[in-house]
Amino acid sequence: MIENILNKKICLALNDIYNINVNPDIILVQQTRVEFEGDYTVVVFPLLRYSKKNPEDTANDIGEYLTKNLKEVKSFNVIKGFLNLVIDDNFWIDFFNLNFNNDNFGIKPQEKSSKPVVVEYSSPNTNKPLHLGHIRNNLLGYSVAEILKANGKNVVKVNLVNNRGIHICKSILAWKKWGNNETPESTGMKGDHLVGKYYVLFETKYKEEVKKMVSEGIFNEEEAKKNAPLLLEAQEMLRKWEAKDKEVIDLWTMMNDWVYKGFDVTYNRLGIDFDKIYYESDTYLLGKELVNTGLKNNFLFQKPDGSVWADLKDKGLDEKLLLRKDGTSVYITQDLGTAKLRYTEYNPEKLIYVVGNEQNYHFDVLKLILEKLGENWFQIIHHLSYGMVELPHGKMKSREGTVVDADDLMDEMFSTARKTTEELGKIKDFSEEKANELYNIVSLGALKYFILKVDPKKNMMFNPEESIDFNGNTGPFIQYTYARIQSILKKAGNSNNIPDYDGIKINKKEKELLKLLYQFPEVITQAGKDYSPATIANYVFTLVKNYNKYYQEVPILKVDDNNTKNFRVLLSEFIANVIKTSMKLLGIEVPVRM
Repeated sequence: MIENILNKKICLALNDIYNINVNPDIILVQQTRVEFEGDYTVVVFPLLRYSKKNPEDTANDIGEYLTKNLKEVKSFNVIKGFLNLVIDDNFWIDFFNLNFNNDNFGIKPQEKSSKPVVVEYSSPNTNKPLHLGHIRNNLLGYSVAEILKANGKNVVKVNLVNNRGIHICKSILAWKKWGNNETPESTGMKGDHLVGKYYVLFETKYKEEVKKMVSEGIFNEEEAKKNAPLLLEAQEMLRKWEAKDKEVIDLWTMMNDWVYKGFDVTYNRLGIDFDKIYYESDTYLLGKELVNTGLKNNFLFQKPDGSVWADLKDKGLDEKLLLRKDGTSVYITQDLGTAKLRYTEYNPEKLIYVVGNEQNYHFDVLKLILEKLGENWFQIIHHLSYGMVELPHGKMKSREGTVVDADDLMDEMFSTARKTTEELGKIKDFSEEKANELYNIVSLGALKYFILKVDPKKNMMFNPEESIDFNGNTGPFIQYTYARIQSILKKAGNSNNIPDYDGIKINKKEKELLKLLYQFPEVITQAGKDYSPATIANYVFTLVKNYNKYYQEVPILKVDDNNTKNFRVLLSEFIANVIKTSMKLLGIEVPVRM
């Protein structure tokens, strides 16, 4: 990278000019702000203690040295102690010549013999269908995994399906009481939607029981919530499940199978996949074993009622329940077992959990308990905490059935994409199959980009109408630009021959585009370090925005000089390849025509 070249040469300059050796880390090279002339700026203030001169004189000394001793530096200027360096055009042309036909530009080869990075995302409960919050989780997890792969990491994408516990028992119990043996086939409903319907019904009936018990003076509200007959039945069903009661297991197996099939349809439509799927019903016992071992070794303690706890007061937290008094496990119990299983199975470099920020405390506790149990690898666990997705009309609530269903949202996005595209009137010659394929690509591109362009740590407001806009910072705008370049390449035909680089004179806008392309490998690196697809999204939007200005102001095909035309066509193709790679890292397809 040019920054590294400059850094090393500035160290030599300080040695030659002032006879001093400095730590390269104190030399700050950054991109020049757009309002000033230059490509890279050196902040000289940390160097004044060595030069014993004022900022302007120090900057001039270094600038003159670099222009004489580094062919990449064409000229310089000094503004208030900041040294702005202009990089010679030949540097950018050489960069272009080396990389324009590299379809994998910016992508690092997989590190040999590297430990895997395990990325868990999705992790749905089988008592309800996937909703908008799950969409952010899935898109974020999938994209982070792809970005880590692009950084040379050996990535394993996993999903843990939470298919047991009190919430699942609530759905099963409601179906058993009021389902009249209806099935996905008899109702025409997706299996996950059908089961979710009974989860909502349970909560409705449960609230009615609580309200009645309070109104009749049997219990106060807090006591009624704990002693409502429906809840007690669900708790008994969970105990029977853990005891392998055949009737309960058969019901559980049937309804979970409905949900798995429904999830698969949604995952396939969303373009999400996994290398391995774990099920909580298979892993929770591993957690119980770990807890019982910890109890024997006095790392944990048991209360008189038989429940097992971890005392975390020495870590500034409270006591954490691991096994209930009836011996049934809680969520963190199976997370302990699953973490240990994955550590044993993969010996990973990192265990990344993509889970919403409402679980920050949970993962703090998970790591502390593993540490208390003597599992020193707890340090490789990383909680990729992300913000919630809200809608213009407020928060979603699964129990009340007010969530935005993932399937319904994708249907709505598809309809909006069709309407918006048809209004543009540019695909009248498309077959129905090709048109539907385009609507699907555009609708998913809009959905994914709108969500991924936001920093994962931030809460976000999702507005479907805003996301499908062919102007502005949206997926369709970027897709449209890619399709535009494909049209240019098609019109260029065989004219895109390799230009004579000695005769190329790049203009200011071309230089800006080349500088952006040059940054792409570092953008991928940074996105991997930050686990942030937003870094990729914001980069590709900037690239596309600059290219569109270039397209509007600089003729590409209507140029008399073939050498210039060939260069501009190949520059456009290079940009299209980087757009395609960027969008692929976000899990987004780009259409050849729109």
